[in-house]
Amino acid sequence: MADISPDATAATPQPRSSRLLFIDNMRWSMIILVLSMHACDTYSPFGNWYYVDRTASGLGTMLAFGVYQNFLQAFFMAALFFIAGYFAAAAFDRKGFTSFVRDRCLRLGVPTLLYMFVIGPLTQYFLSWTWGNGGFGHQWLKHLRDGEWLSETGPMWFCAVLLLFSILYGLGRMTGWREPKVTLGDDRASRLGIAGFVTVMAAATFLVRVVIDGGASVLNVHPGDLPQYVLMFAAGVLGHRGNWLVGLPERVCVRTAWFALAASVPLIAALILFGGGLQGDTARYSGGFNLVSACKCLWEALICVGMGLMMLAVYRRHFDWQGPISKWLSDNAFGVYLIHPPILIGAAILLHTLAWNGLAKALLLTAVAAAGSFAASALVLRKSPLRAIV
Repeated sequence: MADISPDATAATPQPRSSRLLFIDNMRWSMIILVLSMHACDTYSPFGNWYYVDRTASGLGTMLAFGVYQNFLQAFFMAALFFIAGYFAAAAFDRKGFTSFVRDRCLRLGVPTLLYMFVIGPLTQYFLSWTWGNGGFGHQWLKHLRDGEWLSETGPMWFCAVLLLFSILYGLGRMTGWREPKVTLGDDRASRLGIAGFVTVMAAATFLVRVVIDGGASVLNVHPGDLPQYVLMFAAGVLGHRGNWLVGLPERVCVRTAWFALAASVPLIAALILFGGGLQGDTARYSGGFNLVSACKCLWEALICVGMGLMMLAVYRRHFDWQGPISKWLSDNAFGVYLIHPPILIGAAILLHTLAWNGLAKALLLTAVAAAGSFAASALVLRKSPLRAIV
């Protein structure tokens, strides 16, 4: 990739402090989208969640849920992996292997174990009623004996996978290897590099889903999505060396994002019209050696990279600041990620009798769960001994 020229970066805003506030704002925005996804899982005919309240839906509602959920799935967790990779490289440079891994185990491993052994079991037994009978203590011990706890990370699968990525990255650095500095500028080589990244992501995802169905879950992780997460984490690591978050020209972000997102529109239209979804046949979307799966993998890669670049441009220009509210949201984002399942499920149970369309109920549930989860994080988690890790 070519180095960034002064002319190319002239319009790129520089950070006003050592902390990238636009990244903090992106993080809490992504966490709210996580709540939105789980609210949709509650009412839509698609997705998996602890508690579902699904009623018969018309074709329009089903299409809206399907497109929105697939759209979110294509980029929002990948964006978090990119951000995590970006700061993992910087953290290792500062701390070295031992302190780096110890810090990751504390900040990622401990909350994950807390969810697996406390929050998740309480949620499943008392709210979603998915743990059977015989008393909570009996079911909890059974949960340990049968090994089910290994698959009970809930939304904390992200932290478990990120911890694994971080340890593997640290081990790689321990060998003396150091990732190269890759700079992106407003030139043909950079544009080709981004296009190549999209192609590799689509191809890798397609090949994995030929072997393993995209909906399959192994220890609560979908192998069909792992290529995207691995590549975005790796891109984050390379991005730190190349100073992408600050130095990537805004024009490159916007133009590339518009091109990728524009290309995704006819692709998703073709997938809906000719992929079998209108006839209720969604099998080919999940994988296999077929054109529908290949096109869906390409669509996901376009959305992943396109939305990532668009968010970078928009947040960097317009949201590189924090007032009291946005700082409060940022401070509590991880706590919300940890604690939101029981709050969201409890709210869904209370809203069960509300005779609204599924889309409207999902929107309401997102708002109610977000308000409750942020309040619980601020008033409970961050005032408890857990405040050091949330």
